[in-house]
Amino acid sequence: MFLSFFRSRQWALWAWLGMVVIVGGTYYQVQVDVMINEWFGQFYDMVQKALSTPNAVKQAEFFGALFSFFKIAGIYVVIATLLSFFSKHWVFRWRTAMNDYYTGNWKKLHQIEGASQRVQEDTKRFAAIMEGLGVAFLDSVMTLFAFLPILWGLSKNVTELPFFGVVEHSLVYVAIVFALFGTVVLAAVGYKLPGLEFNNQVVEAAYRKQLVYGEDDTDRITPPTVNEFFGNVRKNYYRLFFHYLYFDVAKISYLQAGVLVPYVALAPTIVSGAITLGVMQQIVRAFGRVESSLQFLVRSWSTIVELISIYKRLRSFEAVLEGKDVPHWEGQKID
Repeated sequence: MFLSFFRSRQWALWAWLGMVVIVGGTYYQVQVDVMINEWFGQFYDMVQKALSTPNAVKQAEFFGALFSFFKIAGIYVVIATLLSFFSKHWVFRWRTAMNDYYTGNWKKLHQIEGASQRVQEDTKRFAAIMEGLGVAFLDSVMTLFAFLPILWGLSKNVTELPFFGVVEHSLVYVAIVFALFGTVVLAAVGYKLPGLEFNNQVVEAAYRKQLVYGEDDTDRITPPTVNEFFGNVRKNYYRLFFHYLYFDVAKISYLQAGVLVPYVALAPTIVSGAITLGVMQQIVRAFGRVESSLQFLVRSWSTIVELISIYKRLRSFEAVLEGKDVPHWEGQKID
């Protein structure tokens, strides 16, 4: 999964130089986001000034502020578009490296259940998910390092916290505690999902294989044979849907509650009129960026579950190539 791309001379340039390009592009996007956050502070202060004192802000000044946003946003659009285009090519090269490696060892691998699906579909999904999660993780880390000092500095404007009173740099601590709370809770709630996702791929592969056999032998598609295989698919999906039901309730409730957290923390400060509208907007946006970065696992948990499932299936390939027994999870059942 990794060595075929990152330790191959054939793909070394694409693997490592491509990673540098993606990291650099992600870093620049975060810096542009910091510029946008600063713009929001200045713009909302201007709005507050205009609303409180008629004609204090000229129309040309107002439109000039809007135009400055378009310039910043335009840079972001160009960088994001080019980075997305490059990332797609980078992911396909990674998939190609895995595909060449597995098909080159096909004589050893074809004995594993659903081998064709693992080469054709799982390599595609693995590379795409790794790229998506990798970029999201980089963005979260860089955003955290960029906005944490900003939030730390802006916290000096917060007079006190509800129920706790005066706490220095309070918003930073609130963001960390709330993010950790959500991560622990959702990890506990969703601990069964990786096994169920893996089982889902197993039963889907068995059903697909039966259908392929049915192209040559129609008796394999008649009841009760086809009903048995599709029955396994249906049963696993129903179990998966049930477990995702309470997981989604917990996740969506947590994320929705998170929208109000900065306003609750700022309540005494807002009520006392200690900050301007612009500063409040800067604080809320910076808090949101820090909180979102710390919530990487929360927001990516469903994708991580899918990645774990795919990793297990491809790891079975590599175990065979290494002369080891097929991993125990090939026969794993999750209740």
